[in-house]
Amino acid sequence: MAELVDAPDSKSGARKGVGVRFPPSAFLLARPPRGRVSARARRAIGASLASGAAAVLAVAAVGCGVAKTASCAEVEYEGTGQPDLILVSDLPLQGGARTRALQITDAVRAELRAWKYKAGDHTIGFRACDNSTASSGRSDPGACSANATAHADDDRVIGVIGPLDSSCATILIPVLNVAPGGAIPMISPSTTYPCLTRGGAGCDVSEPAKYYPSGDRNYLRVVANDVLQGAAGAQFLRERGIRRVYVLHDGEAYGVGVATSFRNAADSLGIEVVGFEGWSPEAPSYAPLFDNVASSRADAVFLGGLIDQNGRQVIEGKVARLGPNDGRVTLLAPDGFASPRKIARVGAAADGMYVLDVGVPFGELPRETQGVMGRFAADYLGGKPLDPGAVYGAQAAQIMLGAISQSNGTRADVTARLFASEVTDGLLGTFGFDENGDPDHATGPVVGFTIFKVARGLQVETTVSPESSTVEAVAP
Repeated sequence: MAELVDAPDSKSGARKGVGVRFPPSAFLLARPPRGRVSARARRAIGASLASGAAAVLAVAAVGCGVAKTASCAEVEYEGTGQPDLILVSDLPLQGGARTRALQITDAVRAELRAWKYKAGDHTIGFRACDNSTASSGRSDPGACSANATAHADDDRVIGVIGPLDSSCATILIPVLNVAPGGAIPMISPSTTYPCLTRGGAGCDVSEPAKYYPSGDRNYLRVVANDVLQGAAGAQFLRERGIRRVYVLHDGEAYGVGVATSFRNAADSLGIEVVGFEGWSPEAPSYAPLFDNVASSRADAVFLGGLIDQNGRQVIEGKVARLGPNDGRVTLLAPDGFASPRKIARVGAAADGMYVLDVGVPFGELPRETQGVMGRFAADYLGGKPLDPGAVYGAQAAQIMLGAISQSNGTRADVTARLFASEVTDGLLGTFGFDENGDPDHATGPVVGFTIFKVARGLQVETTVSPESSTVEAVAP
């Protein structure tokens, strides 16, 4: 398993904890008995999706504390008796993010099997939960709330891997933070909204404190937040010679956050921000919006938001008024648009636009990570392409299980050990966590971004790691 080492003192000198060093080989991926637990869980999830809007699953006896309205599969456990503790994944298993969410779920499942469903002295069961609905095709506030309540009410839940979306995180974190048995620690593989962990430009004055009503932190992420994503996007446009940019956002937490970070980074790099405006997903036409953009003489547009927020019509409106994306006005969108299937549905209007995504292409991952994830794909994906999110899910599971293995089994101790974790030459590189739960002193894929160009799919254009001076200017 993981090699345990003493963690160095934090920058503040506040405490010295026990960290966990995770070389990629720690992800053992013992070849699973094909179809055993994974197939059963998938059948349960599939049945829930077919059952209609409620998508409610029956929960096994070991999960009897779960609220009836939670969309969770049976608890998986390959040990004897019942597990001491339960690790939960909470992800959108329906809609546009389904492929990524299912692969993250399988990555957590594979890691638990590698650990033989045991972390230190504690036996661990696994429960996969769905925070999406068939009608919305994405994370749903009601589903996020119901799942949060279920996790909080189950005193054996020791940790959560998820969620995928920042809007869902704003619901989950405060509920889990005041769970009756103590704040439940969380590690997200993909939530990037900066204000979940820190205040500053673009955040409400109540953020992030309102997400932690107990006063203690319980949320971490193994992904760079949108301060870095915005900086990476602005840096890319500067390198392309862009001088004037119009910034649009969808009004949601994620969209406003990444748009604000991009605007601040562009300012710091000398790119003139000539507009900052929201689009309504219910708007019948975006002609007036792009009339404003045309009047500004912008040579680029940045779309801060999710493609699910009527992104197709926004892209079509841009092209109809401002011309093709490889013409006079460049179009750049963040990872909320990085869905190959949904971009394909946009059709020719998306051609030539650029899309940011968190992480780096498979070929630029560390060699050991490529080998590990290649074996994962062979064992779990049945020939389907690997989604980068699986790497982040695997890394999150490693860190969570490492913290549990060294803990006394309480949520407070697991949380403390999570914040003290140090990952050295892991699946995502080398990093620790700062006091806010963000990656700290990080090198490698954990702080890397890929720029895709739409041309019969998402084609890799380049990779970007934002300059530290730009990041500091955005979030001093």
